[in-house]
Amino acid sequence: MIAGKDIGVGNPSVMPPFELVIDRDRADTACMPCTFCGLGELAFCHGLSPDQMRRLAAIMGQANVEADTTLFREGDPSQHFYSISIGAVKLYKLLSDGRRQITAFLFPGDFFGLSIQGGYAYTAEALTPVTLCRFPRRKLELLFQELPVLEKRLLDATINELAAAHDQMLLLGRKTAREKIATFLVALWRKMEARGERQALLNLPMGRADIADYLGLTIETVSRTLTGFKREGLISLPDANHVHIRQGAALTRIAEGA
Repeated sequence: MIAGKDIGVGNPSVMPPFELVIDRDRADTACMPCTFCGLGELAFCHGLSPDQMRRLAAIMGQANVEADTTLFREGDPSQHFYSISIGAVKLYKLLSDGRRQITAFLFPGDFFGLSIQGGYAYTAEALTPVTLCRFPRRKLELLFQELPVLEKRLLDATINELAAAHDQMLLLGRKTAREKIATFLVALWRKMEARGERQALLNLPMGRADIADYLGLTIETVSRTLTGFKREGLISLPDANHVHIRQGAALTRIAEGA
């Protein structure tokens, strides 16, 4: 089902354009995966009536992709919007000298695929095995005329992406390494709470190199700062993919520069 390896960063696989997608035009909408979706208010289709949901499902596809699969590349024709049901995705841009800047980590309920002049503004790559809802851009835009609530959802997603970009500029430009990593951990913690996961154990689907490329730091600085937080009793590190928040209020004060 995977179309082979790409030559890009991390040599990821490339998502085939159609093979992984269930065609909802020919599927039984009574058995559509939305029936079993656990995203609740985070879902793009939350609040639609059964009839509206059937109309959206008629254009929607679902894809299951492996970790390290490239969903699309920066500059590719922007043909689809995506919403994450399960798993995590990273968005990044490549500089002319080959360096990578990760601009976002996305989780269940997040919507992405916005474009600039008809092309994707970034590359999207699966961090983990991912289940996605996929919406053809032209068909979704036509559906806006019948279901204006979906157009508002897309507008909200655009505003959220712009707000995240502003936060990222502040993070990269004005904060110290300690403040950056504290901000990163607190943001993940709050995202977990928004998904109803009220626990202090954070799952980190991204590696230290990804965290470094997101925060504009070196891998060594990320590791050293996390170890420092552990020594201070702010966090514990059960393994490379988990962080246990022990003093959330103290981390939040560091993130805010207090």
